[in-house]
Amino acid sequence: MADGNAPAGATTIAQDQLRAYIERIERLEEEKTAIAADIKEVYAEAKGNGFDTKVMRKVISLRKKDLAERQEEEAVLELYLHALGMLN
Repeated sequence: MADGNAPAGATTIAQDQLRAYIERIERLEEEKTAIAADIKEVYAEAKGNGFDTKVMRKVISLRKKDLAERQEEEAVLELYLHALGMLN
């Protein structure tokens, strides 16, 4: 027994599984980095064509939310702005 509790074969299997998980995560992280670079490039292209990328990011954020969630967020924002005297 390798650790006093598990047979040596079980330890090897666990090590192999761990290595496989780590390698999969590393590959996905590489893909995520590449996708992030692609997204940055699209924003740069949009900005070059005169679009406001800050507003585009907000639109994308809003599109991820369902209608009820957006309405609730807008109501709370309006309440806060009113409390701060930023709305009539």
